[in-house]
Amino acid sequence: MRMIFVNLPVKEIGRSRAFFSGLGFSFNPDYSSDNTLCMIVEENIFVMLLEEARFKDFIIDEIADTSKTTEVLTCLSASSRAEVDETLAKALASGGKEWRPVMDYGFMYGCSFQDPDGHVWELAYMEQQAAG
Repeated sequence: MRMIFVNLPVKEIGRSRAFFSGLGFSFNPDYSSDNTLCMIVEENIFVMLLEEARFKDFIIDEIADTSKTTEVLTCLSASSRAEVDETLAKALASGGKEWRPVMDYGFMYGCSFQDPDGHVWELAYMEQQAAG
């Protein structure tokens, strides 16, 4: 089975843990440390949150300044419109910021927000008949 690890720089692991815990995510302690946090999205999907000094060990250029540019859009599927709305509310209550207005295309419904480090997260619900 193929796995995916999305690596993102963060300023403070504790702040990231609090934010993503507030959204209902859990973490794998085997791949976490004082400056690295392995967030479990699904069985084979992980987000590695690395404090900036540790993230720099893996790159050859500069870390994107999320106050000036968008480095990536990470979109997760949702099981319902209600999950989209609930997750957005949790993100905003946990220190996230709304990024774009809620999108409603009838068959597809979604939201987007920035985490405390400015990374953009989207959540999208798509009706099954439209997806197939």
